[in-house]
Amino acid sequence: MDDELRERIEREAEKHALLNAVKHDSDADVGAIMGPLMGENPDFRQHGGEIPGLIGPVVAEVNQLSAGEKRDRLEDLAPEELAEMEAEEEADESLLPDLPNVEEYDEVRMRAAPNPNGPWHLGHARMPAVIGTYKEMYDGSFIVRFDDTDPETKRPDLTAYDAILDDIDYLGFEPDDVIRASDRVETYYDYARELIEMGGAYTCSCSGEAFSNLKNDGKPCPHRDKDPETTREEFEDMVEGEYSSGEMVLRVKTDIEHKNPALRDWVAFRMIDTPHPREEAADYRAWPMLDFQSGVDDHLTGVTHIIRGIDLQDSAKRQQFVYDYFGWDYPEVVHWGHVQVDAYDVKMSTSSIKELIDAGEVEGWDDPRVPTIKSLRRRGIRGQAIVDAMVGLGTSTSNVDLSMSTVYANNRDLVDDETDRYFLVRDGEEFAVEGGPDSAHPPLHPSFEERGTRDIPVGDSVLLESGDVPAEGERVWLKGFGAVRREGDSLVATGDDLDVVREGDVAVIHWAPTDGVPVRMRTMDGDVTGVAEPDFGDVPEDELVQFERVGFVRVDDRGDDETVVYFAHK
Repeated sequence: MDDELRERIEREAEKHALLNAVKHDSDADVGAIMGPLMGENPDFRQHGGEIPGLIGPVVAEVNQLSAGEKRDRLEDLAPEELAEMEAEEEADESLLPDLPNVEEYDEVRMRAAPNPNGPWHLGHARMPAVIGTYKEMYDGSFIVRFDDTDPETKRPDLTAYDAILDDIDYLGFEPDDVIRASDRVETYYDYARELIEMGGAYTCSCSGEAFSNLKNDGKPCPHRDKDPETTREEFEDMVEGEYSSGEMVLRVKTDIEHKNPALRDWVAFRMIDTPHPREEAADYRAWPMLDFQSGVDDHLTGVTHIIRGIDLQDSAKRQQFVYDYFGWDYPEVVHWGHVQVDAYDVKMSTSSIKELIDAGEVEGWDDPRVPTIKSLRRRGIRGQAIVDAMVGLGTSTSNVDLSMSTVYANNRDLVDDETDRYFLVRDGEEFAVEGGPDSAHPPLHPSFEERGTRDIPVGDSVLLESGDVPAEGERVWLKGFGAVRREGDSLVATGDDLDVVREGDVAVIHWAPTDGVPVRMRTMDGDVTGVAEPDFGDVPEDELVQFERVGFVRVDDRGDDETVVYFAHK
């Protein structure tokens, strides 16, 4: 056994020892790693008698590390395998907790309530992923309600309604009902009128500053005790658009001395001069605030369980006042923390992304640099990979971090078997080829021989990636072709068999003929150009393939001069 092979065995043994130790949160064991080590490196088998003694000291060194040091070292050596292992562990623990008091309901009914002010960023995927999963768990109902009753500060985008429904479909769910709150304004007016008749609401023309001072001092508004008839008349004037923005509001009468000032006589309706962008709602000027609109709709649509952010706890408390007036039972509430996503330089915010698009800094909602569902879809990420990652976060009240490596590991599991392999050389260096076969025939997929092989003509010259170019006189193995030795600007076939690879003497690299398919690969870090093997030119648009040693990509556009692909992940 030469020194180079010995070093390779020790290096692989360290990786497998770390995988074993991190997975089981214990010390690694020589016997436990022998199987995976030999299975992944069949050329080690001829030295099977020597290997246990060789790797014993390596395993001992690994076992001296702390748990954190083991994980950090594994992340350095094999980040992809660590990510896959952690994704599998998360999947094992990802069953959502039971919803509270489900046994008290004939049917679990839940809702996602998006504001359609733009397409969804990645964080928005968590709600439909979890609600859709709960629907499947309980054979319940999934309602999508567009909370679009703010035509000014969160102005709806007319294209967002269908875009959001399209995102939900991509994630693998079909709503049982779709509602637009802006279609239901008359319903909110009717319940406001009932509330006024009960003495539970009053019209108020105080300035925002004046009422805030009264509220913070626990003092009642001077309009609070006006008779219901006057309130009703003034509310009808609001409905008719007789007031301008800021001139009049309708307040829910609560407890003016409540310990939480945010709950004191909160606004249920306000005047907005800006017309709604939907033609069907453009004439309304008196608009319900979200807490009133959402509370009424949750009751009328039979919602049994609500999931909302931990920062919205006051919403439930405000709505409870309305429910008490009407004698309704409030739905069960699950509060959760915010989800934060790594790997992006762009803020996960609809308004921030829109600003970048308007400024021309990114090309659109599906630009690979932005953290949107449309972007991941264009890159070839399956919706199920996102759902599994989001469900794996659970429903903790703490803020949670979503690692994109988890999404990528999930997606790799979903697509690996079905994606054919091809070669792409990025910004390659050209070499003439002397000797050897006229063409190479690597398999379309190494695990499925029945799919056949590709035909890669060698021609007069080939391209190698700069990092793969051998030094003068050194050999490399061109995948599907054979061993070559560099002699100046040429690669000369040596006739060596595969043993030189098995023995670890020769690196295996990919390549492409110089007259292959020009490719532009769009990535999160910018565009990369290269040349792919000729058979890649037959892959249809929207197909996912794996460029060997580069990563998975989705074929986006077959142009006259180049093919555009979107990089998914390694």
